[in-house]
Amino acid sequence: MRNYKDPQYIKWRKAVYTRDNFCCQWPNCNFRSKLNAHHIKKWSDYPGLRYNIDNGITLCYQHHKMIKNMETDYEYFFFKIIANKNG
Repeated sequence: MRNYKDPQYIKWRKAVYTRDNFCCQWPNCNFRSKLNAHHIKKWSDYPGLRYNIDNGITLCYQHHKMIKNMETDYEYFFFKIIANKNG
């Protein structure tokens, strides 16, 4: 079970938000409130990637909700967005 108050989790979430300039990374969205730090590779399936910043992407509530139960379908899409940010 995920502990949202775990200092390591809080640090990871803040690092993802900071890298993404506190802005939804969905193309042409740029929403800056009701943000979620989304794990690209699932938290439950990839414990070794839980706190890897490159396994996170900032999404607004609407886009995070939109991909629910289809997360694996979006992995490549999100990794491509992150790769473009990292140069």
